[in-house]
Amino acid sequence: MAASAPREERPNLAVRVLEKIAAAGNRLPDPLTLFVIMAGLVVVASAIFAGASAEVRQPSGELSTQTVQSLLSWEGIRWMFLSAIDNFMGFAPLGPVLTVMIGIGVAERTGFITMGLRVLVASVPKSMITATLVFACVMSSMVADAGYVVLTPLGALLFAGLGRHPIAGLAAAYAGVSGGFSANLLITGLDPMLARLTGQAAATLNPDYAVNATANYYFLVVSTLLVTAVCTWVTTKIVEPMLGEWNPSQASDEYSGDEQAEVPGEKERRAFFIALGVGAVVAAGIACLGIWSGSPLRDPVEPGGLAVDALHSYFEAVEVLIALLFIFPGIVYGVVMKSIKSDKDVAKMASDTMGTMGAYVVLAFVAGQFVAYFNWTSLGAITAVRGAEGLEAIGLTGMPLLLAFLVVSAAMNLFVGSASAKWAFMAPIFVPMMMMMGFSPEVVQAAYRVGDSITNIITPLMPYLPIIIVFAQRYVKDIKIGTILTTMLPYSVALGITWTILLIVWVQFELPLGPGVTSTYVMPGG
Repeated sequence: MAASAPREERPNLAVRVLEKIAAAGNRLPDPLTLFVIMAGLVVVASAIFAGASAEVRQPSGELSTQTVQSLLSWEGIRWMFLSAIDNFMGFAPLGPVLTVMIGIGVAERTGFITMGLRVLVASVPKSMITATLVFACVMSSMVADAGYVVLTPLGALLFAGLGRHPIAGLAAAYAGVSGGFSANLLITGLDPMLARLTGQAAATLNPDYAVNATANYYFLVVSTLLVTAVCTWVTTKIVEPMLGEWNPSQASDEYSGDEQAEVPGEKERRAFFIALGVGAVVAAGIACLGIWSGSPLRDPVEPGGLAVDALHSYFEAVEVLIALLFIFPGIVYGVVMKSIKSDKDVAKMASDTMGTMGAYVVLAFVAGQFVAYFNWTSLGAITAVRGAEGLEAIGLTGMPLLLAFLVVSAAMNLFVGSASAKWAFMAPIFVPMMMMMGFSPEVVQAAYRVGDSITNIITPLMPYLPIIIVFAQRYVKDIKIGTILTTMLPYSVALGITWTILLIVWVQFELPLGPGVTSTYVMPGG
């Protein structure tokens, strides 16, 4: 069906369902307000269930009785006021996220990261452009949301220049950025954020349990290849035939008809490769910090211990290392391109980056209170015990349990867009519960990331969806949200099926999710 006959005039069931989801989702409050509500519900629940208790197995293997403490008691009210600042400062993702964003922000503002993406897309044969575009979009998650603004319009422009339907190029890019947000060949800012939340939740049952940023690394590397292959196939075999031939007369007045994808100039390419060389040197130096015995970030290992145990400190410092890996080549690129003329420019770029994180810092304050309330009241541990007992009672265990959790994660993403915001209130409930059912915190996190990613593509609440519509209207001026979301639906379905199968295979064959990380968890003494 050609795009010149907009499908909104003949809405099918999928479009009507998505429109209803959009209407319902738009009535939800802001994520900040959601956390205030959730924290308030914990306060009320702690008072209602005060005195309820359960036997919780400790890391030593012993069972101990934990009892729900009321936050509306004299002691609870006093604790809430006296611990508010500590709850904020102790919110696990706060420090790692801000640290990583300093390096990424400088590299982004100098243009180093954007140029890297442009060079990647512009340096491949036309026959590989779809796969390369999708791959670049998946990799763009290392700079948070930059891919939406940079690569989505570039995808449409590239396809138009090649005589292909520009909406198909836009759809491929959008699917790569949003669907592949939890897949990458590198550690991104999302990895330490989710890992800290997962570790904080796991500590409810095992205070000594640590989850690092590489917890899902092997799984995400393979997922990157999967997302690239699936989105490329969907684009060429489903979306382009569905869209049909593109008629340039349907484009808006802004489209001149002779635009071509901007090719990086010689000066830009030279600056980029100089900075890339510096980045390689920095990466080698970072590797030396933990590669040899006696390196500053390498730990001694007891005889018979795992080799990965020697890299515990290295992984603990990974946020700082990531920041350095981005900031040095970013500065070099800025100096060569003269966007950096003095140290003041670097300071301003870092400051501007932190300025954009203001909403996150405010959210972290409220989320920190919620997490701390949940832990102090013992509601998390007791909910996990009761939930596990309930799941056992209905016989939902093993792989069906993990898949049910994945479906819940995917459904929640249709209403709450932020991956970290959802995980902040889901992890304290589901991670301990799934640990008691034999799943490691890391595989629960992996299942969450799959569920969250596959519906990123079709959620009407995606903050960048209005921008995507504006980009699309440049080439099909009458296109609307129904058409965009329906075009994206095949990507969501295909990724949902294939990515879920990958997770099942990974767990069934007990493949490592990351360095030294398995899919199973055995309660101490169990």
